[in-house]
Amino acid sequence: MSGEQQLSGPDLTQGVSLTEIGASGCLLGHAGGEPVLLVRVGDEVFAIAAHCTHYGGPLAEGLLVGDTVRCPWHHACFSLRSGEALRAPALNPVARYRVERQGDRVTVGEKLAPATSPVSFGDAATATGPGPESVVIVGAGAAGNAAAQRLRREGYAGPITLVGADDSAPYDRPNISKDYLAGNAPEEWIPLHPRELYDERRIELRLGTRVTAIDPRRRTVTLDGGATLAWGALLLATGAEPVRLDLPGGGLPHVHYLRTLADSRAIIARVEALRAAAAASAASATASPSGVPRAVVLGGSFIGLEVAASLRARQLEVTVVDLEEVPLARAMGREIGAFVRSLHEEHGVAFRLGQRAVAIDPEAVTLASGERLPAGLVVIGVGVRPSLALAEAAGLAVDRGVLVDEYLQTSAPGIYAAGDIARWPDPHTGERLRVEHWVVAERQGQTAAANILGRRERFDAAPFFWSQHYDVQISYVGHAPGKDVEVRVAGSLAGRDAAVTFSAGGRVRAVATVFRDRLSLEAELALERGDQAALAAMKEPAPEEKH
Repeated sequence: MSGEQQLSGPDLTQGVSLTEIGASGCLLGHAGGEPVLLVRVGDEVFAIAAHCTHYGGPLAEGLLVGDTVRCPWHHACFSLRSGEALRAPALNPVARYRVERQGDRVTVGEKLAPATSPVSFGDAATATGPGPESVVIVGAGAAGNAAAQRLRREGYAGPITLVGADDSAPYDRPNISKDYLAGNAPEEWIPLHPRELYDERRIELRLGTRVTAIDPRRRTVTLDGGATLAWGALLLATGAEPVRLDLPGGGLPHVHYLRTLADSRAIIARVEALRAAAAASAASATASPSGVPRAVVLGGSFIGLEVAASLRARQLEVTVVDLEEVPLARAMGREIGAFVRSLHEEHGVAFRLGQRAVAIDPEAVTLASGERLPAGLVVIGVGVRPSLALAEAAGLAVDRGVLVDEYLQTSAPGIYAAGDIARWPDPHTGERLRVEHWVVAERQGQTAAANILGRRERFDAAPFFWSQHYDVQISYVGHAPGKDVEVRVAGSLAGRDAAVTFSAGGRVRAVATVFRDRLSLEAELALERGDQAALAAMKEPAPEEKH
């Protein structure tokens, strides 16, 4: 989960010349036994910890934008001045260090205390600026948690209640289909924050609790059981729910969906039971002739394929069934879809494409073709749909998502929406978008929090997500749905070194990269700035790729 943090470069406590900070504007070194990044911005020099607080990405390989640095792995952004995590997915600051200059000599001193909120959490007497009497957040996932944390970071001192149907405190949802499910991430990596942090920041967690109704006029929400909560501002972050297949046998105990941490744990428990039975040489129609447990994944979605990779890491035989002829083609184009399929086939995953399941029994999945696929575990991942029932019942404007303005406010005053349910006016495409990306949800939660406090901060981030398949990460920035999209590959997908551009209406709308992390950051910045010249240049092969 975290990057290697070996020491390299000069000992910055001994001092370096300004000329040693290269053309990139940064120098990787160390101080006090820890990796430190020295950054020059004009006449100023800053020193911060060299690794992202999200997954440990190397900030020295990131992108400097003004007095910030962006992480190359998952596009978190940090202030060089304060170390503050300005943009998700990082939620915690990086350490900063004292810098001393004598002429053109720069020396890094002691680690500085972290920058903190201007108020003591919960101290209403010292609150800065206006704010509602209280904030209730419905949904304790990516958007809801990010909103609660930013409210406190911005100095809001009123009551915050985070209501979540999930029994677990906010956790790293992307990991439950990736490293955690694969067995490479221990349980302690999964929570986004220590539980005591919520107590420290006076964020009330009401977990395992559902909101059953919203009253916009009275400004209350009703909880299951009948209790009500009053709110001065309300954030809806109810997320999405898995699309469930109506199949004979779909409710059998070995059939699973993956949306929550509990779902991931249940799949792991089933895998362990199958492996224990195999180790005991228990005869089973659901195992291969050599005794290896078999699994079938229904759906070639991102979740479905990440589950397939994780189950292969646990040494199961895996078959993926999908209606599409090329997995992920609708989301990322046929070129990337074919590449991802080849990655999985290299790792032993079998595919049944252009096919559908018609029944599940305790021993197998039956396809419409009549083929029976033995399976002791079935995982269904055919997509999700936004959880809109609360918004619809409350009379909010809804159109395939909760409609919000550029400040993420709904049609009802004081009610905001963020994450998988929000359909917002995207300034980069001129269209209303609703996307189901973790980073987008977190960033929208942060923006909604700012606007609850009256900041009038537009949500204008270019959508970003990543998908992990074995040792290959695909990073995607922008949004380019639809059929009339021109796809161009620069580099080589097979060689695992490529940039793929998606264009529509004569404009580059999105860029996907494989092992070109810096270029992915540059594409994000170009999309934010509307720099089509820079984006168009990404459609062409690099000089070394031309023949």
